[in-house]
Amino acid sequence: MTDRRYLIYGVTGSGKTTLAQHLAARCGLPFHPVDDLTWLPDWQAVPDDAQRQIITELCSRDSWVIDSAYAAWLDVPLARADVVVGLDYPRWLSLWRVARRSVARAIDKNPICGGNVESWRRVLSAESMVVWHFKSFRRKRDRIRAWSRSSPGPRIVRLRSPRATARWLDSLEAPAREVWRSAP
Repeated sequence: MTDRRYLIYGVTGSGKTTLAQHLAARCGLPFHPVDDLTWLPDWQAVPDDAQRQIITELCSRDSWVIDSAYAAWLDVPLARADVVVGLDYPRWLSLWRVARRSVARAIDKNPICGGNVESWRRVLSAESMVVWHFKSFRRKRDRIRAWSRSSPGPRIVRLRSPRATARWLDSLEAPAREVWRSAP
């Protein structure tokens, strides 16, 4: 397999983290959840310059899968990625997913984003992921579509449905060691 560095990009709620986890497991690559690297306790964002430093170091490695790219350092993974996977799903699907996920997280209180937990107060606030979905959807979708017309460097894979994503993931070659282990 020649592709060793993947950026999964998409709108809020598109399934970037889930796809990144599956891709990393399938291809035997290290996965780095960006939200865990860029958030501090009490929902304090790691300062942009520190985020850039973290991502620069991560992207200097030979192989990685990351599940997002914030505007403050988007250029860093774009300069090193072999493949950018753009999840260009319909708005209704990503909106449904982010709303469902936000409610579930407010109920189960499982730690996310560097150890933070969702609260009902946050879910219903102007800082909610649902609100962020509306603020960022058009910009992120337009970026994916522009990349698919003219790549900023890496190969672009634009996926327009969960079914297309599953087919793409299934089409990837498993590493040789997995094939060898499964042989009789």
